[in-house]
Amino acid sequence: MFTQIVDLMTNPQFIIMVLSGVAAFATVVTLTMPALSRDRINSRMKVMATERDKMRAERLSELSSPETGSLRNKPKTFMQGIVDRLNLRKAFDSSELRDSLKMAGLRGQAPVVAFMFFKVLAPIISFVAALAYLFTMDSHGLPPLFRFGIALAVGYIGFYMPGIFVNNLIQRRQQSLGSAFPDALDLLLICVQSGMSIEAAFGKVANEIGEQSIELAEEMSLTTAELSYLPERRLAYENLGKRAGTPAIKAVTTALGQAERYGTSVATALRVMAKESRDMRMSEAERKAAALPPKLTVPMIVFFLPVLFVAILGPAYIQYTSIK
Repeated sequence: MFTQIVDLMTNPQFIIMVLSGVAAFATVVTLTMPALSRDRINSRMKVMATERDKMRAERLSELSSPETGSLRNKPKTFMQGIVDRLNLRKAFDSSELRDSLKMAGLRGQAPVVAFMFFKVLAPIISFVAALAYLFTMDSHGLPPLFRFGIALAVGYIGFYMPGIFVNNLIQRRQQSLGSAFPDALDLLLICVQSGMSIEAAFGKVANEIGEQSIELAEEMSLTTAELSYLPERRLAYENLGKRAGTPAIKAVTTALGQAERYGTSVATALRVMAKESRDMRMSEAERKAAALPPKLTVPMIVFFLPVLFVAILGPAYIQYTSIK
């Protein structure tokens, strides 16, 4: 049976058929993805509107009943039951974890519970999968004790996989925020100079910047909601800086907080920060352009130079062999 499977997998006709199917599927997905993601911005903004309503309701509930401990009803799901049974909150729950999840765009209690659940489940799955592979499929000629040690090492790596996943989400989200924030800051400056309040300006920019960065539109929409009900605007600016985590946004939120505290002109602060943000984006582009030649050295040596040598020396070698 195993031999038949190997023969089938090494059959050229089967490989061509599989590659053709994959290419056809990729073509269909490429053509249909724009149509499927056409309303993505509207759906995300509806979610943020719902989040704003929840935040307002929570704030009103907190003001009406100060002695209430929890403002959200947590559903008793399977993950929630495992987390409560093993008391994982005491081991993993912290303000740093919640801040990291917020920076990754994961809000609420569900991502926290899921992270703690997979923090325990991922090492077990990795260990069992590595153990099954090494002891049943291919031992690679290793002794059993060594294979067991490799499975333990894989399980240890699996313990850090949820954190790596969250860090990747944070990096991609911060990249999207950083690329669109200078334009959003220019729009915010125009709105403030036209006479709009800072809450209305944030709301207007959140609707306009969604075409360029949905993540930034979400953050500015949440900031609009926080500006409408938090006792101090400074808190809303600080929350925006914590959720974003990028130096440019933190600098702008600090400047807005200082302008709110000391009564200075918001338009002046935004004008200065907009110029600095554009300069930072230009400096980042120049840094990436300067780092490009060293990165291209190895690909040129490995891929370009052999082909160049063949193109130059190939005709001479053919002529030499024909004369000889």
